[in-house]
Amino acid sequence: MGKGAGCFPSKNKLPTVTVDSPRATPATSRDASNPSDVTPHTDQTPNAVQETAPFNSVDAKLKIFIVFYSMYGHVEGLAKRLKKGVDGVEGVEGVLYRVPETLPNEVLAQMKAPPKDDTIPEITAADLAGADGLLFGFPTRYGSMAAQMKGFFDSTGQLWKEQKLAGKPAGFFVSTGTQGGGQETTAWTAITQLAHHGMLYVPVGYTFGPGMFKMDSIRGGSPYGAGVFAGDGTREPSETELALAEHQGKYMALVVKKLAA
Repeated sequence: MGKGAGCFPSKNKLPTVTVDSPRATPATSRDASNPSDVTPHTDQTPNAVQETAPFNSVDAKLKIFIVFYSMYGHVEGLAKRLKKGVDGVEGVEGVLYRVPETLPNEVLAQMKAPPKDDTIPEITAADLAGADGLLFGFPTRYGSMAAQMKGFFDSTGQLWKEQKLAGKPAGFFVSTGTQGGGQETTAWTAITQLAHHGMLYVPVGYTFGPGMFKMDSIRGGSPYGAGVFAGDGTREPSETELALAEHQGKYMALVVKKLAA
């Protein structure tokens, strides 16, 4: 599954050969004492040796795709903090992607949705196969994921048919408008998407420690994953909510790294 430490070297990898080595011009099975019977290798030039140098798999990082939909920026804020947590683990890198928007610009303007960050690319369903781990983020719509994210999952039929995502660890982070608006059910109802693909659901649990039990301020997030309360759309994520997101990113990175070892 992983692309970093723990990967087996390719059987087709060519050995590193120096130009002045006797192995660079080996004899054939015919009589090597007769120069006319020797077929030298003509492709062992300095350039060829450089091009066939073995790939150093130690330098390759495991990739965790942080795939999200965000209308007002709350989920995006969590996503960026998740990436910080992932990137803090050696050998693992977080990659931000957004799912395609399905609403027309006119409707988004009426909803006063801010413009999307053009530096974060849109993802296609086929891209998911290149991830070593996945974190999906979305706002709630009546206790389940927003239609934009559901539409994206609906486009993964070919991956399901080929079982390209089976065995990949995955988790969720969410945004809701109110304290009773589905911080847990939004993630809970999304687990069906992972189950049908055979992915491994990785909840954050109570690994955040005391931060999961504080009652002195409003805090989104649950054992299912990081979360933020958006209120009417104007409330910004608190530092506690962002810290939980960063912790979840780090926790997922450690899980993915362990599975790839």
